[in-house]
Amino acid sequence: MKKTLSVLIAAMMITAAQAAPQAAKNNAAPAVAASEPVPAAASQPEAMMPSINSPDAPPAIAAAAYIVTDLHSHQVLTSSNIDTQIEPASLTKMMTAYLTFKALENGTLRADQMLTVSDAGWKIEGSRMFLNPKVPASVSDLIKGMIVQSGNDAATTLAEAMGGGSVDVFVQQMNEEAKRLGMTKTHFKNPTGLAAEGHVSTVGDLAILSAALIHDYPKYYPVFSIKSFKYNNVEQPNRNLLLYRDSSVDGLKTGHTESAGYNLAASSKRNGRRIVSIVVGTDSTEARASESGKLLNWALQAFDTPKLYNGGEIISKVKVYKGSSKSVNVGFLEDVYITIPHDAGQNIKPILETVQPVVAPIRKGQSLGKLKIVKDGKVITEKNVVALHSVEEGSWFRRMWDDIVLWFKGLFGSSSK
Repeated sequence: MKKTLSVLIAAMMITAAQAAPQAAKNNAAPAVAASEPVPAAASQPEAMMPSINSPDAPPAIAAAAYIVTDLHSHQVLTSSNIDTQIEPASLTKMMTAYLTFKALENGTLRADQMLTVSDAGWKIEGSRMFLNPKVPASVSDLIKGMIVQSGNDAATTLAEAMGGGSVDVFVQQMNEEAKRLGMTKTHFKNPTGLAAEGHVSTVGDLAILSAALIHDYPKYYPVFSIKSFKYNNVEQPNRNLLLYRDSSVDGLKTGHTESAGYNLAASSKRNGRRIVSIVVGTDSTEARASESGKLLNWALQAFDTPKLYNGGEIISKVKVYKGSSKSVNVGFLEDVYITIPHDAGQNIKPILETVQPVVAPIRKGQSLGKLKIVKDGKVITEKNVVALHSVEEGSWFRRMWDDIVLWFKGLFGSSSK
């Protein structure tokens, strides 16, 4: 049985911005002491607006479900009914957009490629960009028509192109992509978001999709901030009211059906921080905008998100058994940020936990434990720490010797219980 080692890292000033385990191959051994992590170089978080909300008291939100996340730290700051399945309505088109951007990147679609709406797409109900079945439209215009105008005809035309002429084939691609992204409670039945039995998602899953859009396809993301688009002599405004009210808001997508209510996925970038909120089941276009605005402002003003460690920075060394090296450096491969209550740095303590024993071979990027961030005795977030380099198996003698050492440690551990 594996045992977990906890090492308390020296308390650090977060306002100054310091800073699945290896499986045991034998019986349990007692935890091995690891050296203290090296503090990150100090760097001041960017200036924030004065906090007008308490991080312990998120605003009351009139919605069926909601979530707000910080994309730098990947922390959920508050939520309600995060895993309850809901109708995503036209928030569905974020997945259609994601796959469209993917097709543009891999070359299966071109921005200047001309597509003609099918009879089914032309006759589809709901919002549309008013495609003409006799006049092909470019993929670039179809993307704008789908996102800015929320055109179901545009979404259907793109889906048919990517599905080899079949919407059903494209829907299968949507569900495969949702599974790959970790959207475990989502199932799509169409590319538009029109109400259909079994067409469901959650605010938690939609937050995953929003983050993927922003992170994976930054080149195409600016289309979500376009305030109006004209096609076929019909100009329509973006239905995301926050685009007109808050200059820091640059996306993402609205949705509405009679059964779903009014939904909004919104994203705001302010003072170097990117915040995403998902609000569903409100009762009006105004409500979805105002409730989303509350969440975004609260997240941006009540919290800071300083850098905790640089990617590749050594935070500790962990003993290795049966390896070509006696220890392995652990840390993070990419920069790590943490979201904490504004001005709460003095009360934050990081605790490193590694699972013992750590046995070679070890691969770079392999999870070796967790760094837990504790405030007032409560864990507010945790990050997986990984091996910063590989450690191959040691010599035959080293493996045999460490087998003996681990056997004795197992005996000692068992007798001490």
